[in-house]
Amino acid sequence: MTTTFPDVTISTDRLVLRPFEEEDVTALTEMMNDEHVTAWTSVPHPYTRADAVTWATRVSHAERTEGRGIVLAVTEFLTQRLVGIVHLQHTDWRTRATEVGYVTAPWARGEGYASESVRAVARWLFTDQRFERLELRTAADNTASQQVAQKIGCISEGVLRNACIVRTQNPDGSWADTRSDLIVWGLVPEDLDEDDDYADGYGDEYADGYSVGYADDRSGGHEDYRIRPSDAKAAPSRPTGTDTMTR
Repeated sequence: MTTTFPDVTISTDRLVLRPFEEEDVTALTEMMNDEHVTAWTSVPHPYTRADAVTWATRVSHAERTEGRGIVLAVTEFLTQRLVGIVHLQHTDWRTRATEVGYVTAPWARGEGYASESVRAVARWLFTDQRFERLELRTAADNTASQQVAQKIGCISEGVLRNACIVRTQNPDGSWADTRSDLIVWGLVPEDLDEDDDYADGYGDEYADGYSVGYADDRSGGHEDYRIRPSDAKAAPSRPTGTDTMTR
């Protein structure tokens, strides 16, 4: 049984999702120091250049090679600028289920990039990888992330009470941990709307998806996989039976 995702690049009309590179470090450092990312994720604060180097060159690649999931840097097709992150994590290879998290850079919010990138990954996951479930988890007050979940067709499945920690900013600028409920969202292959439009609507102002674990491994070369809204219709049929730690 396959227990790692392929080293893949996924493209949409506006975006390219690819493995992280050392050249992403400066943009990654800036993005992860945004106050909304600090509030809804568990990333270090302040997020240093050393943290970004570790993530871009080691941690993100180890997620795939060690079988936990896959991390994709989301970039604009035309400018190649870093838009955000999509992170599949906590992957269960037996049940063909995984969890998605995502981050959107401050400058890119309101453009529909989070929903576009997560939807593209979901299509790839369900059609190419034959997965049967994608799960998101959003903090109860993270309404922007919840809008992304709704836009891609997720169903709200319940609430895990007092299940996570988020951060709130004090008047003096410091940050304090606060407990929060988690809303669990689920997406299965039949939930995807094959006729939706990647670029429609807004509402993905900020969302998270970042877990830290250190390993020193990196693969070369990667498979290219281009997906558009119409691609799901032409995908081979699934065999029968088979911007979450987005706080």
